[in-house]
Amino acid sequence: MSPESQRVLLFAAKLGYQTRSFEDAARSLGVELLYVTDRCHQLPDPWNDRALPVHFESPEAAARSVLEAFRAAPPGAILAVGDRPALAAAYAARGLGVPHHHPASVEACRSKLRTREVFREAGLLTPRFHAVALHPTPEPALLGITFPCVLKPLSLSASQGVMRANNREEFAAAASRLQRLLASPEIRATREPNLDQILVEEYIPGREVAVEGLLTDGVLRILAVFDKPDPLEGPFFEETIYVTPSRFSEAAQRAIAECARDATRALGLLHGPIHAEFRINERGVWPLEVAPRPIGGLCGRALRFVLSGAVAESASAPAGMLENTPPRASENSERTISLEELLLRHALRLSGAAAPREAAASAVMMIPVPRSGTLEEIAGQEAALRTPGITELSITARLHDYIRAWPEGSSYLGFLFARAATPAEAETALRKAHAQLRFTLKPRLKTEHPATRRFA
Repeated sequence: MSPESQRVLLFAAKLGYQTRSFEDAARSLGVELLYVTDRCHQLPDPWNDRALPVHFESPEAAARSVLEAFRAAPPGAILAVGDRPALAAAYAARGLGVPHHHPASVEACRSKLRTREVFREAGLLTPRFHAVALHPTPEPALLGITFPCVLKPLSLSASQGVMRANNREEFAAAASRLQRLLASPEIRATREPNLDQILVEEYIPGREVAVEGLLTDGVLRILAVFDKPDPLEGPFFEETIYVTPSRFSEAAQRAIAECARDATRALGLLHGPIHAEFRINERGVWPLEVAPRPIGGLCGRALRFVLSGAVAESASAPAGMLENTPPRASENSERTISLEELLLRHALRLSGAAAPREAAASAVMMIPVPRSGTLEEIAGQEAALRTPGITELSITARLHDYIRAWPEGSSYLGFLFARAATPAEAETALRKAHAQLRFTLKPRLKTEHPATRRFA
């Protein structure tokens, strides 16, 4: 393996805790990780990481910068962390001849409207939907909108701005709230497209699941199916707990996997990680969205994969030596690796990319924001960590920062992790630990103008 083929370009909106997980994985594999970020162009490498600065809101221009920098010595692989960098990564991969999702497919995933159109054209279960201009304030009766319905921005993520309306009054209130959110300086600064439009769609009852997957030349491998045990019925849709393996029946899980394959095929996704969301009810499996990137935040820590035999024994060797290292381990030797290491192995086509998920049940809680306010105090962390089954607590919100609750917010207070013999035990551990935590959030005074902190 040549030195260039051991390099991976990681497109990331910020160098936060998720990228550190990739750094740890790259170090264990002897792989060089190179960053493409949207940091300020005026700062001369402030973190001394040689990151290439680009603007992700101009994906084709960002890709041109990458081509100029790496055309002479293309990397072995390209990965994107987060939604905003994904399209620039796809354009760059196409220009450099690196296996990846096609830019048109990534662009379809970024637009909730286009995703709905693709699913409808493919014959997948799709709610009735309308693209609606926010100005003037829409009148649901004139647009043929029925209740209950869901209003959502066309391109924001993490359920930001997503609201349910059960009648005309709730619809008007939600539309007004979306007008204010999409006109805010924080959202305008992202330069997301179509901030003057929203998607209004029929509410889909049922339970929700998430799927983590990995595409290889168009063939989807399901890495995990996460149950979301908390009811996501509105009025807002802040996610909380993910638990795997799923407690749905085998038949239901087969239907979820089939729908995931149909959805990725309809979108034309080809190569790399995907994170997808689905609703399940008596009519079947409804695809909500598919993102051409791995699960966000720290949630990937809920997944571990088992390397066995010689692959586990030689895993600490430099990447270029893996294929030539003779087997030295017994068939029973094994070790676990992170999701990020699995993705690097897959991207570079190294052995071990097919490692299965561990047998134990695991769960993660994205610690919800109970109300908007300035975070003044956090209590109960030690008690939460002492809860049987809890493996990690990471508070990602910073003291004295202003934190927004949903639907305006999009960042959690932190992450709780649990492992247990069964999914029910893992979920119970999270709930008991969360009950120990106390967050003091000071309401904002009317004269205050806080800057909202956003987390990776």
